Amino acid sequence: MNYSLPAWLGGLAGTIIAVVIYVPAIRIVERRMRERRGPQALEDRPAFEDRLSVARRLILAVAIAVLATLGYWIGKAASGSAAG
Repeated sequence: MNYSLPAWLGGLAGTIIAVVIYVPAIRIVERRMRERRGPQALEDRPAFEDRLSVARRLILAVAIAVLATLGYWIGKAASGSAAG
C-alpha cells in the first residue's frame, strides 16, 4: 500500500476542519437538547448530562471520520496518485 504526502496532509486538514466545525455544532445541538428538555428535576440532570456527553463524542467522531477521509481522498486526487 502506497501513501502519498498530499493524501496524508489532506487527511490532516480534514481532521483540523472537523475539530473547528465541532465547536459551533455542539453548541447548536446542546442548545436544542436543552430547549427540548425543558425544566427538570435535580435528580434527572445527571442522566441528561450523560446523554449530552455521548452526543458530543458522536458528533466529534463522525466529523473526524468523514472529513479526514474526504480530505485524504482529495489530497490523493490532487497529487495525481493512482486510485486504489
